Amino acid sequence: MAHHVLHMPAGEEQVRALRVGDTVTLEDTLFGIRDATQIHMFDRGRRTRFDLNGHAVIHTAPNVRKVERSGTNQAGYEAVCIGTTTSDRMERFTRPLMEREGVRLIIGKGGLREESAKAFAELGGAYLAVIGGAAALETTWITAIEDVDLDDLNPESLWRFAIKGFGPLIVGMDAHGGSLYRDVQSKVSARRAEVLARMGVSA
Repeated sequence: MAHHVLHMPAGEEQVRALRVGDTVTLEDTLFGIRDATQIHMFDRGRRTRFDLNGHAVIHTAPNVRKVERSGTNQAGYEAVCIGTTTSDRMERFTRPLMEREGVRLIIGKGGLREESAKAFAELGGAYLAVIGGAAALETTWITAIEDVDLDDLNPESLWRFAIKGFGPLIVGMDAHGGSLYRDVQSKVSARRAEVLARMGVSA
């Protein structure tokens, strides 16, 4: 197990060096994205003015406060609480995010499924996991909201955050077919079968 510090954007070789169980800290830039953002981008044909190539996105709809634009609040928003949401319902957007927008890393809770695992392997990506309930801590890793696009979808806009020391995050799925979620499910299924067998109950 290794720890990686990635200054964003990251290259394919850097992301392919990540292995399940490694930890990662991200620096510089992170994009916030959620269900409505991706529905509009990929189902309704909208495009973003942001260059996401090589970047990481986090599944979030942040709690923000509108403020006067200034040097420290260039987008006119200030972070109140920026937490992570469950990723599973956004499974179908992994490949288009990578193929069309060039995204390399996806951050979220609970993992993604096999189609995402295939996209990570083919295109060179990874899933970085955040432990549930860490929103207050995550917010301290975000130094500013630098910009926002598709803001008619607020709070499910496309956010560009400035970050410092965002992590450590756990590599939950890597570009080599590894998945902590698949491993856990296999162990749970085997344990369940064992317990049922001891009870004389057929699975």
